[in-house]
Amino acid sequence: MSTYPLSPIDHIFTGVGSYPIEFVFAYDGVIEEERLRDTLNETLCLFPPARSKLVRTSEHAYGFEVSDEGIHFETVSSSINFDDQEYRHTYIDPVDSVEDEPLTRIRLTRTPKGSVLGVSMSHAVVDGFSYFYFLSTWARIFNGSRVLDPVHNREVLIPAELQRDTSTTITRADVLDEAGLFWESRREAIARDQLVWETRTISREAMNALLAEAQKDSDLRLSHNDVITASLWKDYLGKWESLNGDDTTYISCPVDFRRILKPFAPNYFGCAVSLATTTLEYGRLVDASLVDLALAVRANVAAANAAYVRRSLETLEAQRRQEGLSVVEEMHVIHPHAGLLVTNLSRLPVDEVAFDAGPPIAYEILTPAPRGAVVLPGQDGVEIRVCCPPTSR
Repeated sequence: MSTYPLSPIDHIFTGVGSYPIEFVFAYDGVIEEERLRDTLNETLCLFPPARSKLVRTSEHAYGFEVSDEGIHFETVSSSINFDDQEYRHTYIDPVDSVEDEPLTRIRLTRTPKGSVLGVSMSHAVVDGFSYFYFLSTWARIFNGSRVLDPVHNREVLIPAELQRDTSTTITRADVLDEAGLFWESRREAIARDQLVWETRTISREAMNALLAEAQKDSDLRLSHNDVITASLWKDYLGKWESLNGDDTTYISCPVDFRRILKPFAPNYFGCAVSLATTTLEYGRLVDASLVDLALAVRANVAAANAAYVRRSLETLEAQRRQEGLSVVEEMHVIHPHAGLLVTNLSRLPVDEVAFDAGPPIAYEILTPAPRGAVVLPGQDGVEIRVCCPPTSR
């Protein structure tokens, strides 16, 4: 059996509570099951890690072992249509990113009005880009179109030699400063029935107005994402938390380093994410202007350059070598008590996930990440899905 190494950032998304990437897609028509299965097998030949299980390769490392048991596909029937189903998780067969479990699970649901495709993939295998790269390639193979083969060179992200002094213990402050992550208590399993989702829609006109408001007081050019993230930071941490003025709040933004590391393949299949995190005392957050927060977000993301990415990978590799594999379940991409993570997926190629029933007529993200907000494409602007912590009901 073939085995692929995990990069340092891949390891963070293993173990309990490791945020599998999950979407459901609703179709106004029936997808042919046999053809879907056949073309899935063709697609998996191009994406072997999507058909794999975690195996230990050393005291401090996992590998992806390619196996027929590394993926699970099932077909079920439902008497309830997608629009009428309040609990959308029924369309997902969730992945558990632990040893000897399949790292991809796919559920095709037949409904009276059509089909619903639910895909759960380990975040150790994919990030948002790779998730849709896999799905759009599957759809292209299904429709007989040409595809771009992926690159699987995870080993280039594993430091061959650690530049830092290995006799020096990695601290929690090191992990935050050098990798934007939080080394806290062991993660707990996420109870999906306790998750609370909120939806915000922002029109293009409203986004432009928000940006103009911030830009008039800034000499630095800001983006829509800067001001959206800034507004979410203030609104949600102010809403969720009962903090004192001196308490710290954390805002984290995933940065895709395919465009940062040179040379690095733009069609890399894997988790190419580095976390950019910045902080602000709660009292200052309450009083901060939109432009101040947007500038903090802009500076935070801009600091995630190639040197930062390399240093973060080395810090995570050194920490795991010192502490062993168990430490990965103590790593959080979102501060568990006073943090928010904002992911911009506003350019998702949802329409490319098109099989014989055509493109999806509706879709929904179901990634179980409390305190995570995802910016998605909207009809006239963006739709923001916020996964709130259960205590914020």
